[in-house]
Amino acid sequence: MKITFCCTDIKPGPWIEDLRAALPDAEVSVWQPGDPQADYALVWAPPQQFMDEQPGLKAMFNMGAGVDGLLRLKLPAGVPVVRIEDAGMAVQMAEYVCHAVIRHFRELDVYEEDMARGAWTFRKPRVRSDFPVGVMGLGVLGQRVAQALAHFEFPVHGWSRSPRQQGGVTTYSGAQGLEEFLGASRVLVNLLPLTDETRDILNARTFSQLQAGAYVINVARGAHLVEQDLLDQIDAGHVAGATLDVFRTEPLPADHAFRRHPRIRLTPHASARTLHHDCLAQITGKIAALERGEALTGVVEGARGY
Repeated sequence: MKITFCCTDIKPGPWIEDLRAALPDAEVSVWQPGDPQADYALVWAPPQQFMDEQPGLKAMFNMGAGVDGLLRLKLPAGVPVVRIEDAGMAVQMAEYVCHAVIRHFRELDVYEEDMARGAWTFRKPRVRSDFPVGVMGLGVLGQRVAQALAHFEFPVHGWSRSPRQQGGVTTYSGAQGLEEFLGASRVLVNLLPLTDETRDILNARTFSQLQAGAYVINVARGAHLVEQDLLDQIDAGHVAGATLDVFRTEPLPADHAFRRHPRIRLTPHASARTLHHDCLAQITGKIAALERGEALTGVVEGARGY
């Protein structure tokens, strides 16, 4: 068995070493142009040349949950693309989103500002029922986030492309359910995959349908958000603020308006990172399953874009 590693911005050394330890009978190497055909590939932002030279792969494993960048390439016909389904990201995402929601709900940002200027103030406690949270995208990550928010007794709504059911979450689906979902939400959390249908979905129309004083959290992809629309809605007062972890241009330019806005909190695409050992265990387990002729979960459907 030959496994090739073609991952931009990921140091190959630890991965190659651990793959060899986990699959001692496999030949594992970093891809170089002109290499012979491999059986399996681990990829992240590979060049088109890699796709052109590896048409006979049994499977290609994307080293992350998002596959939008990979699907922009011309992929080898018939080669299944398998995404990472969790690899430790779900609990990290739940931590991040709950922190952002609670920070806004408890007005901890206001307390921080007051303390920084020497003030000692108290604010009237808010009521959780006044802050229903809407989670867009109910995949593995979205479900874990919704579950965590429900644990803190926020009313939680979920919206997805196709119908989903989840205990403790009021669910909506499809275009017909989007308006009702938005109207029921005061905090909006985006965890959608990036597809042609979801690109620019966080726009002025979407924001206007949220409850007044809305708060926006984007932890999916920067291309989901129409940036000027968010700035306009915050400045108009309908949106109270935002926590953003992803951006159209990364790293975020030093002169970007988001960096200067007092009501926008920023992090550098750090809400959930693929954990090495969890990811490795998932990939090697799936390679073993394929070798046994078993079906896999996490196979990307190209027509859907995820």
